[in-house]
Amino acid sequence: MYDVVIVGGGPAGLSAALVLGRCRRRVLLCDAGTPRNERARELHGYLTRDGMPPLELLGAGRRELTPYGIELRDVRVMAVDTNPDGFTVAMADGGTANTRTVLIASGVSDDLPDIAGLDECYGITAHHCPYCDGWEEREKAIAVIGNGASGSALALALKTWSDKILFCTNGRARLQAVHRRQLAAHDIGVHEGRIARVEHERGRVTFLALDGGDRIACDAIFMSTHQRPQCALPKVLGCDLNRHGLVKTDHLGQTRVPGLYVAGDASRDVQFVIVAAAEGAKAAVAINKALQASAGLAVT
Repeated sequence: MYDVVIVGGGPAGLSAALVLGRCRRRVLLCDAGTPRNERARELHGYLTRDGMPPLELLGAGRRELTPYGIELRDVRVMAVDTNPDGFTVAMADGGTANTRTVLIASGVSDDLPDIAGLDECYGITAHHCPYCDGWEEREKAIAVIGNGASGSALALALKTWSDKILFCTNGRARLQAVHRRQLAAHDIGVHEGRIARVEHERGRVTFLALDGGDRIACDAIFMSTHQRPQCALPKVLGCDLNRHGLVKTDHLGQTRVPGLYVAGDASRDVQFVIVAAAEGAKAAVAINKALQASAGLAVT
């Protein structure tokens, strides 16, 4: 019987494992090996770690768990079921584990637009988050691929990093008049043609080629796209979801299902590596306190 099984070995999961290991908890961390930012060359905004390759951070985090006896398995969790003592976790390799609590820290996946050449640029000059990559693309010609209010918001926000912003809706624009006026007021041109392909040189964007033959010069791309949790288990277990499809939790990661916690990108709207790590640590404290309470070690 484990005290906690952590699903996901990114910053949130590793941070939670570290705190719980130091609380002398028996911890199993299962990681499927599909981090959201594996294509990125560097992570940013993490004090003392700015510019570090994401996979290097994860490797360092794993090494730091060694003194605390954390059990690591490179395996995907396929199912989590409740039982009288907590949960039973089933893994893709056929293994199972019983645990008192579960922390889902598997993050989200981004759905890229189906545009030829875009995948080759992803993580090099095609990005999602201006806070993560805007500095590297500052003062460059930036094309925003998106539509509606969310796409307009991203285009306007990127004016903080560059005056050369253009907005590509990849088909008929779904823009309200107020959004068109805002974009025009900030000299952001709107291109409504369908994007046939992204032209690039070894991942470095040069043009967006539209179906009609027009080519739009740009140095970088930012995308306003949909994302989805990598793990559907919270929904299966009956957790509430917000309008973005992410799991509703309290400020410490507790879901409406007793003993089930969610931390990191799958639960919050500020999706920074440093924030995910902090949420993992907060959830770990909540889990440890819950385990203490169940053992009669909390003042009532």
